[in-house]
Amino acid sequence: MTATRIPLAGVIGSPIAHSKSPQIHRHWLNAYGLSGHYIPMDVDRDDLPEVLRTLPKMGFVGVNITVPHKELVMDIVDTLTDRAILIGAVNTLIFRPDGKIMGDNTDGYGFMENLRHGAPNWDPKSGPVAVLGAGGAARAVVAALSDAGVPQILLANRTRVRAEKLKEEFGQRVRVTDWVQAGNIVDEAVLVVNTTSLGMVGQPELRIPLDALAPGKIVTDLVYNPLKTRLLSAAEAAGCTVVDGLGMLLHQAVPGFERWFGIRPEVDAAARTAALR
Repeated sequence: MTATRIPLAGVIGSPIAHSKSPQIHRHWLNAYGLSGHYIPMDVDRDDLPEVLRTLPKMGFVGVNITVPHKELVMDIVDTLTDRAILIGAVNTLIFRPDGKIMGDNTDGYGFMENLRHGAPNWDPKSGPVAVLGAGGAARAVVAALSDAGVPQILLANRTRVRAEKLKEEFGQRVRVTDWVQAGNIVDEAVLVVNTTSLGMVGQPELRIPLDALAPGKIVTDLVYNPLKTRLLSAAEAAGCTVVDGLGMLLHQAVPGFERWFGIRPEVDAAARTAALR
């Protein structure tokens, strides 16, 4: 009789030592008493195809993919979910029993779940949303907001051409504004989302006018190091509802964990504590 293999999962990127995903997944594995392991793996671009084809033979049931491989991996997998195609990036792989690799993207799901928990009174149809940035994270956010029925997405990026490209893909619902006018879209918006790395530890601050922040607005920052960015501090002082970026990291991890280990984990205070360790 063959013993059941212990399921293995992990996260692939380069560099990867900074990732909080291992401590999140290890917390859930311990909390639910599951046998399994989640391992950080630093893999170079050139080695990625060979590594991904080898992992299932070693007992891996799937992996997360992070920078700089989220777009590259789309050319390696066998099938893609509709949302991965729409977003143009993959962050979750499922190694199927038939040997096929399926690529998914749970970033938009994580973003919306974090908002739903952090600002439960927000109605997507209540008014415009200001999105700062036009990179990979912004793509996931814009896709999720469009899907939720947000009437207008006001987009500003330091390089306008990247914002215009997003508008081409997502259509008339997106309105592009020059970065120097970012303060104006904050004024118009019901919800403000920072998808840039500005404000993160080691990065420059997000320097846009914030005097339009006022009670009734919701402000969320995808940056979670520090947990309270300058943007969130200013929003809190102005009486806004603030939602930090750690929740998105936790919620985007849920679908992968469920697929790999068979239990849908809870995003609770203990999970947040584990992520912050």
